[in-house]
Amino acid sequence: MSKAVYDTRFFVEHFYNPDIDIKRRIREEIRKTRSRAVSSVVIHEICVLALKKEGKETARIRRSFIEKEFKIVDVDSAIASSSAEFRHKYGLSLADSLIASTSNLLGAPCVTDDPHLQSVKEIKTRWL
Repeated sequence: MSKAVYDTRFFVEHFYNPDIDIKRRIREEIRKTRSRAVSSVVIHEICVLALKKEGKETARIRRSFIEKEFKIVDVDSAIASSSAEFRHKYGLSLADSLIASTSNLLGAPCVTDDPHLQSVKEIKTRWL
């Protein structure tokens, strides 16, 4: 696989799932994908979760890992406009619509098991 956009749920599994097989599949996914991207909204969601569960230092470590291993795609006017269309068409949350828009504009599949994102016909999704 050459490129992919990663949803927040991928990182929830990566950071919090204790299953060894899942951890192995996540490492393999990261290893085999050359162009790995995340919407900047994923940083927000992971930091909020880490702050609630583990505190500020762990949130910083999680953010640092994502920034090191993945290209961060900021929300620009093209993503914002496309996101609004997806939100209107599919009834997505703001975060999901931004992630879907990022995947669509990059022409990359979204790695997610989120049924909301899987419903977006304009993007391809896959899971571990």
